[in-house]
Amino acid sequence: NRRKKKDDNILEIPSIPNPFPELCCSPFASVLSASLLPKATSRKIQVIKVYSEDDTSRALEVPSDITARDVCQLLILKNHYIDDHSWTLFEQLTHTGLGRPIEDHELVMEVQSNWVIEEENRLYFRKNYAKYEFFKNPLNFFPDHMISFPSETNAAVSHSGILQMFLSSSTYPEIHGYLHAKEQGKKSWKKLYFLLRRSGLYFSTKGTSKEPRHLQFFCEFSNSDMYMSLTGKKISGAPTNYGFCFKPNKSGGTRDLKQLCADDEQSRTCWMTAIRLLKYGMQLYQNYMQPYQGRSGCSPLSITPMRSISENSLVAMDFSGHRSRIIENPTEALSVAVEEGLAWRKRGCLRLNTHGSPVAMPNMGMSIHRSQSWFHHKISREEAQRLILQHGLVDGVFLVRDSQSNPKTFVLSLSHGLKIKHFQIVPLEDDGKLFYTLDDGHTRFTDLIQLVEFYQLNKGVLPCKLKHYCARIAL
Repeated sequence: NRRKKKDDNILEIPSIPNPFPELCCSPFASVLSASLLPKATSRKIQVIKVYSEDDTSRALEVPSDITARDVCQLLILKNHYIDDHSWTLFEQLTHTGLGRPIEDHELVMEVQSNWVIEEENRLYFRKNYAKYEFFKNPLNFFPDHMISFPSETNAAVSHSGILQMFLSSSTYPEIHGYLHAKEQGKKSWKKLYFLLRRSGLYFSTKGTSKEPRHLQFFCEFSNSDMYMSLTGKKISGAPTNYGFCFKPNKSGGTRDLKQLCADDEQSRTCWMTAIRLLKYGMQLYQNYMQPYQGRSGCSPLSITPMRSISENSLVAMDFSGHRSRIIENPTEALSVAVEEGLAWRKRGCLRLNTHGSPVAMPNMGMSIHRSQSWFHHKISREEAQRLILQHGLVDGVFLVRDSQSNPKTFVLSLSHGLKIKHFQIVPLEDDGKLFYTLDDGHTRFTDLIQLVEFYQLNKGVLPCKLKHYCARIAL
C-alpha cells in the first residue's frame, strides 16, 4: 500500500517537457526531427556537365530533383548573363543525330536516366527565341491549309481563340497534311496523309480519307519524347532535311524510333508545335507565364525583361549645355545614344603617335566588327543556318559572317517567315573612303557595327528589323 501511495504521488507531479527532443531515441523524437527537415535527407546531390556553343563545358553540383529552368537560372547567375527568358537547356543525342529543347518543368535527372551509357550524349545551354513564340503569334505557326476546327466553331477564329482551343481539355484543332514516314525495319520512306487528334497521331490508308475505317494509329506521346533531326539526310536517309521523330522513354535503340519528315520548315514547325501543346497543354502556358508572376497584373505580351533596381533608377542625361538636364522624351534619348555611339567609334579609331597627337587608323573600321558577338568569321552557309535554327526561327534572328564566294564581302543571315535568308554586304569605295552597303550604295555605312545598329532600328530593304543575334557563348 505504501508503494502504491508513493507511485500515485509521483504520477501526480507534472512532467517537465524535454527542451531537446531531437536528442532522444524515442519514436516520437525521430518523427519530430524528420518532420523538421523533410527534404534535406531525401535530396541527393549529383554532378551534371553542361556544354556551350563553343564546346566549353562546366560541371555543376545540383540536387536530384532540379528542373531544366533551375539549371538555366543557375548558369545565368554564375556567368552574369542577362535573363531574357529565352535561355534553354538542350538535349543532344550524338549517336542518332537527334536533339530537342528540354521543357522548363522537366527534371534533368529523368532526362539523363534515359541515356545509353555507351553513347556520348550532351546537355547544351543556349538561347531559344522560339520557345514560347507561338503564344505571342499563333497565326504564324498554324497555317490555314494545315489546321481544321470543330464543326460547331465559326470559320474565323481569333488570335486568343486558337490558344484557348489548344489548351482546352474538351476541344482540340485537327492538324493534317502529308508527311514522309520511315517504314519500320526498312530503309525506305513512304509519303502518307497524317492527322493529329487528341487521342494521338494517325495516317490514312486511303488517300486523304478521314473516315475511321481508313485511319491507322501511328503514335501517342505520353511515353515518348519528340526530337528534331540535326543531321538531315546523312544518318536516316530522309528525303528532305526537315525530319523529326518520336523516341520511347526507355528505348532500346534506333529500331524503336518512329521517324517522320516534312516537305518544308513551316510544316515541320506546325506539327512539332501542335504536338508539344497536345502533350503538355496548360503546363507549357504556366512555364511561359512563370517569369511574369508577381508583377502587378501586366500582360506578358507587353512586358520587357525585368532589370535590376539600380538600372530601373537610371535616366538619360544631357551635359552639352551650361546646366545638365534629364532627357524625358524616349525618341530624343535614343537618337542621342546613337549619336554618342558613333562619336565613340570615331574616337576609338584614332591612336596617338610618338609625339602624342592623334593619328587616324584607316584599317580600324575594317576590323572593329570582329569583336562583336553577332560576327562569326569564316563559317559556311550551312553552319550559319544551323546556328540560326538552334536559336529559333523567330523573325529578326541574325548573324553576320565572311562571304565564302567573295573574300572581300560579308553576308547577313536573317530569319523571317520561318525561312533563313542571306543578304550580301558589299564594300564600296568613294572618294578614297570605304563604305558598306546592302542596297547598292543607296544607304552607306562606315563600318559593320553602324550597319547592324541602323537595321536594328530600321527595316530598310530587309524583310524585318534585326532583333536577336546568334552568339557563341562560353561557360
